[in-house]
Amino acid sequence: MLLIPQETTTAQSISTKGQFWASALTGNDPPQNQSSFESSIGYIPTLSLLRDLSDSQFIDMEWAYRLDRSYSADSLLNNHENHHRLWVRYSSEKFEARLGLQKIVFGPSQILRTLSWFDTIDLEDPTGQTDGVEAFRLRVFPSNSLSIWSWLINSDRDTISFGGRVELSTGLGEWGFTYHRDPTVATQAVGQIPVIISGPHQRVALDLRYDGYFGFWFEGAGFFADNQRDAELDRYALVTLGADYTIPVGPGLLVMTETIRIHGWASENDSTSEQTYSAFMVILPVGMLHQLMLITQVDWDNSRTYNYFRWSTTYDRFSLNFILSLNPGRIDYDSSQEALPNTVAGFGTGLQFMFIYNH
Repeated sequence: MLLIPQETTTAQSISTKGQFWASALTGNDPPQNQSSFESSIGYIPTLSLLRDLSDSQFIDMEWAYRLDRSYSADSLLNNHENHHRLWVRYSSEKFEARLGLQKIVFGPSQILRTLSWFDTIDLEDPTGQTDGVEAFRLRVFPSNSLSIWSWLINSDRDTISFGGRVELSTGLGEWGFTYHRDPTVATQAVGQIPVIISGPHQRVALDLRYDGYFGFWFEGAGFFADNQRDAELDRYALVTLGADYTIPVGPGLLVMTETIRIHGWASENDSTSEQTYSAFMVILPVGMLHQLMLITQVDWDNSRTYNYFRWSTTYDRFSLNFILSLNPGRIDYDSSQEALPNTVAGFGTGLQFMFIYNH
């Protein structure tokens, strides 16, 4: 019999990293009595710990803190300081459990994301950051083609919602089925899509990603409130279709399009709502360092078009991003000026420069 101390059979590592960004933005349609020039600065330091338990098992944790400020000319607009990530995880070949402030992201859509239920990922944000949720998440991998998720999420109102997801890989594509139950009584927006749910509700979704001669994806979801409370509508059906293809121009010209259809109705009267949005994206790498991106989004029902163009240059540790945006003006919205976001971004013509440093 050979006895080996535990300390010699495990490995432990500590790593630190961070992301710093600084941005300057100017636009021709600022809020009333506010400067047309805005700037922001932010930093997210991250500490990671990992300890190997065996060849196929380990425990790790991550802590990140976010500090960011934004200014209108020399006046402070926002000052945020909060925990960005704080979780611990156990992983093996067939099992993963993670507890704490984390991101939960799923679904194949890239811009019009029917399944952005718990994240704020936006392709137009060069930092790629997203808010997290306080959750306990389990993932089980019975085989290489099947994974099963489950989660418990603590909301800002201290209510516990729960759900799960099954992902299956077949010859016909990557399939996903998702269910979520939220007991929150207050009215809330669901993800980044223009859907407002009032009261406890259920969410179900089916999605598919297929990669063949061209890429194709589908997301279908239904939201069902237990009863009609403050909101006019308490039932929603959403369908997103998307496709992409790489044209052999230069290093490859990626072309992508998505369309989402949102149908809402009331269970107790004849109220209905129909909304349709489309998105088009073109990405062209230029050499090894540069990339051009164009995103156009169309709100068909309100005849509004949103255009975003970015030229980014990426080096090992930092990137430079030049952004031009052409959007509807504040006067094009039915809402009062006070109800619109208090920022230059997203209205009229805007020019932005963002510097990002990763270490």
